[in-house]
This record gives sequence, C-alpha cells and structure tokens, in this order.
Amino acid sequence: MRHALALTLLAAMLSGCASHADRDISGTWINQNAIDAAAKGVNLRQALLANGPNLEWRVNVKAGQATFSNGFEVGEGKLQASDKDEWKVDFYGNAETLTDDADELIQADSESGPEQTFLRAKAPAPLEAPVGTTFEQALYTAYLGGEWKIIEGPGQGATVRFGSSGQISGMPGADRYALCLAGDCAAMSGEFDSLWLEQKQQGNPWIFVRDGEKLEILQAVNQAANDEMPDLHPGARRWLLEHQ
Repeated sequence: MRHALALTLLAAMLSGCASHADRDISGTWINQNAIDAAAKGVNLRQALLANGPNLEWRVNVKAGQATFSNGFEVGEGKLQASDKDEWKVDFYGNAETLTDDADELIQADSESGPEQTFLRAKAPAPLEAPVGTTFEQALYTAYLGGEWKIIEGPGQGATVRFGSSGQISGMPGADRYALCLAGDCAAMSGEFDSLWLEQKQQGNPWIFVRDGEKLEILQAVNQAANDEMPDLHPGARRWLLEHQ
C-alpha cells in the first residue's frame, strides 16, 4: 500500500514538473479587451490607447520565436522558457515576460507599457499573413460589421458593408478601406480618428466620428504647411451612416 502511494506521489510530482514543458502557447493571441472597448461604438484611438500598446502576439515555441504588433511596428524576439508558466522574449537586450494563465496570455508590465491580456484567436489569419492581421480582421468585424445605411451624403439610402479584410461595398467611390490604428496616420490625425478610403488603388484619408450606432465621415483638412508633416482636422461632413 505504501509502495503504491509512493509511486502515485512520485508520478504527480513528475507530472507537475513536466507541465510547463508540455504546455504550448504557440499560436496567435489578440488583444480582445481593446476590441471589446472599441465595439461599444466609441473613439477608436482612445479604446486602443487605453488597452494597448500591443494588439497581437504570434508565438512559435518550437522555433523559439515570439512576434508582436502594435498596429504599426512589428517586433520579433527570441522566446525562452523561464520559471513556472513564464516565457521570456528577448528583443536585442530588452525583454518582455509572457505568462500562460489558463486561456489567457499575459504580458507583464515593463518599460514598454502596462500589463496586458491576450486571448487565443478563434480564427487566426494564415501564417503567411503579416503579424497583426488577425487582430485587424477581428476589430473590423466588431467595430464596423453588419449593415450600415447612408442617411446623408452620396448614395443616400444605400446599404454599406465593411468587410473584415478591408473590402467595402455600397459606398460610392470606394471599394477598399483601412482604419488607422497607430503610427504615421495617427500622428497626422492626432486626437481624431481617421480611415483610408480608396477605389481602384487610388484614395485619400478621411476623418471619422463614431458615436454609438452612427458613423460620420468627414473631409480631412490639412492645416500644415507644404514642408511639414500633414496635420489633419475634420472638415465638412461627407457621409452620415447608421448601423442597422
């Protein structure tokens, strides 16, 4: 009896020691908190800033790699197992700590930003897609998914659909769109949300205002001099859309 109990305890101890090695955090993890905040129909940039800066992690334990996207920059680091359920990601001397907590991947607070939580993506983009694509597609679906009716502006009465991969239908003069998440476009529009609308690969930036079920798209007026970085501000309203 004692011999059987000893074997049981030993097996439990070995299982506990091996649990970290057997655990695989490989895959794509997205910042669902940022998506949920934006989906309430609020200012997109504020929702991302409040829950950022990172929006997606792509982890490959076997290859010892972990890559993040903040909507503009992509950083690839070397992944190494640490104590308990922690992994260290080394970015040329700067390190981030990732912890596996049940169904969540937690990025510890560091010099780059506060603690963040990520969920494993239910429908990850193909591996050949750029890092950040999975988050972007999930955000587009949550923030602009469904049908929108043009209340005012060209095409009044038409139904507009924003696709998760950046396609758009029903909007006069546009067949593609992209929301500004970070980087140069955010610097140019400052406190204002902006998006890019194009048709046949020719397009322009626009300012937009999301207020619940209503979406205003306004002309982007550049208040900077010709030799300065564009400084975009809202101009005349072009469209008013309402979520159906």
